[in-house]
Amino acid sequence: MAIRIEIPGQLPVELRHLVCDFNGTLATDGQLLPQVADRLKRLSQRIRILVATSDTFGTAQEQLQDIPVQLHRLSGASSALQKAALIEALGRTSCVMLGNGRNDVAALHLARLSIVVLGTEGVAVQALNAAHLCVSSPIDALDLLLYPARLTATLRA
Repeated sequence: MAIRIEIPGQLPVELRHLVCDFNGTLATDGQLLPQVADRLKRLSQRIRILVATSDTFGTAQEQLQDIPVQLHRLSGASSALQKAALIEALGRTSCVMLGNGRNDVAALHLARLSIVVLGTEGVAVQALNAAHLCVSSPIDALDLLLYPARLTATLRA
């Protein structure tokens, strides 16, 4: 399983792992945003999906229970380091990262493709500067992976 992206002037990109932040990226106030579940289900047929979260509202497991994703609960003040370590363990050249917060910055830097979501919780400027792309919703971010020609158009030199 992989998503292949052809970017003129670069080697083809093969993404095998999607690592997502939960709150502020896929969810607001602990509630999965509408249409996200459907897109995650469709994407799970093409790429392995992991959700890495400190689970601020304690709702991630319930919200994701019927979606084929692996939930990684992060603990303590080192959530940024834990997210980065997850990207490293999976193989940074095969990862795409979705996030919005300061604790996503290191993982966004490491991932082969990084997308920040500027949703209702905003986006940390550091995360914005670490990303390859910025979108206005998780739907837009997930659709970029469902329709990778959109990435080719945006990332070409």
